[in-house]
Amino acid sequence: MTTKAILDGGPDDLAGNVVPITPPGQELKIPHRGGYEHYKVTTRHEKTQDGEATVYQWWERTEVAE
Repeated sequence: MTTKAILDGGPDDLAGNVVPITPPGQELKIPHRGGYEHYKVTTRHEKTQDGEATVYQWWERTEVAE
């Protein structure tokens, strides 16, 4: 099952984007610019062109370990 998430906060080029998530969980870890942007699930939902999506709030960035 694939659902959608709306990203709230974080880098300007990610904030507000609707992304697919499989399966929905408590956290998203999105590779971005040599690191990862971390988003936590909220209780909020917003309508999109494809239906309702859960809002995930940005909470931290981590760098990729070399």
